[in-house]
Amino acid sequence: MENEASQPPIKIVIDASITTTTTTTTTKHSSLFSILTTLHAGYFRISLSLGSQALLWKALIEHANDIRALHAVFHILPSTAFLLIWWLALSTLVTLSLLYLLRCFFHFPMVKSEFSHHVGVNYLFAPSISWLLLLQSSPFIVPNTVSYQILWWVFIVPVIALDLKIYGQWFTTEKRFLSVFANPTSQISVIGNLVGAWAAAEMGWRESAMCTFTLGAAHYLVVFIALYQRLSGSHRLPVRLRPVFFLFVAAPSIGSLAWNSICGTFDTPCKMLFFLSLFLFTSLACRPALFKKSMRRFNVVWWAYSFPLTFLALASVEYAKQVKGIVAPGLMLVLSVLSVIVFLSLMVFTALNTNVLLRENDPSLTFSCTLRTKA
Repeated sequence: MENEASQPPIKIVIDASITTTTTTTTTKHSSLFSILTTLHAGYFRISLSLGSQALLWKALIEHANDIRALHAVFHILPSTAFLLIWWLALSTLVTLSLLYLLRCFFHFPMVKSEFSHHVGVNYLFAPSISWLLLLQSSPFIVPNTVSYQILWWVFIVPVIALDLKIYGQWFTTEKRFLSVFANPTSQISVIGNLVGAWAAAEMGWRESAMCTFTLGAAHYLVVFIALYQRLSGSHRLPVRLRPVFFLFVAAPSIGSLAWNSICGTFDTPCKMLFFLSLFLFTSLACRPALFKKSMRRFNVVWWAYSFPLTFLALASVEYAKQVKGIVAPGLMLVLSVLSVIVFLSLMVFTALNTNVLLRENDPSLTFSCTLRTKA
């Protein structure tokens, strides 16, 4: 008994490092799982804005000597700013693409439901469009090279495949009438074809450019008319998705740029499309009350303001090269500065709201879930 009493009591020691490591690992896994479940193709709006902004800066720097208004402002700016935006666009697009590939692997039913959704399926064009924009603005890959041609085919094939799916449904499937399911995001499919035509024309593939441009132009007329005459029903966009109305500006702007690359000059059809996009932008800008409710809380949908405005600014650069005088260069400077301001503002808002960038109550996800329950 004395020996037992003299023995020191047994102490249980818990290694805090093991507990911390296990907790940290679990947290990382749960965080990644949460990102993959909330991420959807709509987040590629960010890469679209970055890619188009890089293309705008490249165009402004290249044409600085041709336009006096540009030469007075941009001759002092080094190409470092353009390279910074391009590398930022590349890193963002690579990150989003890898995350979405993981989502396809681990959460394929969610991707499948997104593919069946009349809004979500349109944003599946966004990754290919982003890569095509990044390819066109690349400071390292020049058109008419084998690498450029191979990458163009890699990025355009998903666009053509989605064209067959979406346009085929509109044409043959009674459950997918465009008059019922038409919404502003339907124009993203058109944008994909026009950007593909633009990139093909840059490397001299005129026939390929005409082919993809024809698909985009024909269906743009169909979508544009359908959006004017769409039936009222349960498929309206939620209030917080109203920034996508600016996609009305993007399609004719890119159409003018694509036709300019095909013909080699900013001729009458290009000017007509540019004036149409300018009118649509003015019509939306004169109705701020339409977007008041959607601006109450930050959301990734806000990025829908940036890239349509940037495409309009790009079209204004080509217009200013063709039309001499004061009005055209002045309009180009106003639109370019406005595009840069909107882009930088969204960058700041995104940086300040990273904690709510991926959340369960995203309006695109909520809208998708609501439609699935109805179906």
